[in-house]
Amino acid sequence: MSQTGTTVNGPLSSPSRTRWNATDLGLIAVFAALVAGAALVPGISANVFGVPITFQTLAVMLTGLMLGPTRGFAAVGLYTLLGLAGLPIFSQGRSGLGILAGPSAGYIIAFPLAAALVGWLATIVIRRTSRARALWFFLAATVTSISLVHTLGVLGMAINSKATIGEAFLADLVFYPGDIIKNILAAVIAVALHRAFPDLLVRRVKRISA
Repeated sequence: MSQTGTTVNGPLSSPSRTRWNATDLGLIAVFAALVAGAALVPGISANVFGVPITFQTLAVMLTGLMLGPTRGFAAVGLYTLLGLAGLPIFSQGRSGLGILAGPSAGYIIAFPLAAALVGWLATIVIRRTSRARALWFFLAATVTSISLVHTLGVLGMAINSKATIGEAFLADLVFYPGDIIKNILAAVIAVALHRAFPDLLVRRVKRISA
């Protein structure tokens, strides 16, 4: 049998996994570009620390829901690395390592981790149910937003702006209504795309689980 998607027996055996092919690499590049494009849509400074509201979290969640944990992490990680390397693809056209000293640092660091977590949760949903996937995807995105994006975002604002955790937490609350709407959109879009293109993740997950 082919090694792709199967377990290789012997002294170097490992859990079954699917190797990346040219299509996977192309998807990683496409979704990295999607996150970059979402970041460059003009946003507004939403709180006293100047962190803007953008469509970036929508793109990050959609990336994880569509690609799963490893490819999702790779796509958003690629976007993050390119931005830190100097490409002006962060919100408001910013770039460079200096972003890590600003109030948005925690959100930037959280994005690749969030794509991995929501992607992992998406694979669990796909394995266990075919019903109400939009609802489960929304819950996965919301759990990810709260546990990673908002948590690290608050810590980043507190550390880099020398504010208290309480002040940073209150400043972060302004993002919750928008994130709920964006998570709904990400879930609905992901369900529609998985129906249209099941090979992206659905059949992949079921094949590995079999």
